[in-house]
Amino acid sequence: MIKRFSVFLIMLGLGAIFLQLLLQYLPDESLNLSGRYYAENTASEVGAANIITAIIVTYRGLDTLGEVTVLFLTAAIVGLVLSRDQSQPRVKPADRPQPGELLSIGTQLLVPLILLFGAYIFINGHLTPGGGFQGGAILASATLLMLLTHPVKRFSHRLITRLESISGLVFVGVGMLGIILAGGFLDNRLLPLGEFGELFSAGTIPVIYAFIGLKVGAEFSSMLLKLAETEDN
Repeated sequence: MIKRFSVFLIMLGLGAIFLQLLLQYLPDESLNLSGRYYAENTASEVGAANIITAIIVTYRGLDTLGEVTVLFLTAAIVGLVLSRDQSQPRVKPADRPQPGELLSIGTQLLVPLILLFGAYIFINGHLTPGGGFQGGAILASATLLMLLTHPVKRFSHRLITRLESISGLVFVGVGMLGIILAGGFLDNRLLPLGEFGELFSAGTIPVIYAFIGLKVGAEFSSMLLKLAETEDN
């Protein structure tokens, strides 16, 4: 009874805090200095129709590098913690429940569409809402679906590791070329900006987002595989 009453008091206090914040909220009538600069100059300087993409990939490219690094470290830690002892017996395929026909057929139909949709999200990240992180997460959802359908099937860790490593190296390499040949890290003017609003526009942003999407997808898939292999013990 005391525990429930304590939880009720905490929830009541949080509700009062959020209510006060809501009542005192006043929207800004104009953009701040940084926001105004991005809104007025993104189209001419970066050539991306999606301003958020331009900010993440170019203006604040070092932040994106930090986020990718954090995700890589997370995947590495998960792999280290969940590393399986090869001497332990694994669950036999006959002992695992077999997937239903609906799940198997659904996976065969949906996985190609999921992969295509993920690629669409990060390739068009400079034009529409989305980008590398969102597209990579969608790609990893295809891996999750395949693991649910075939829990005893072994996926190639070497392929996923190589894909993650190559994508990361290309991402950092493009960033360094921006310092050498353009105006700074991940400067997208290594390639022509093209016509505003077209697929082949915004310089190197589509290339950067493509490799970020592959890297994020590979890292999420690696974590999912480690979790699935842990269940086999």
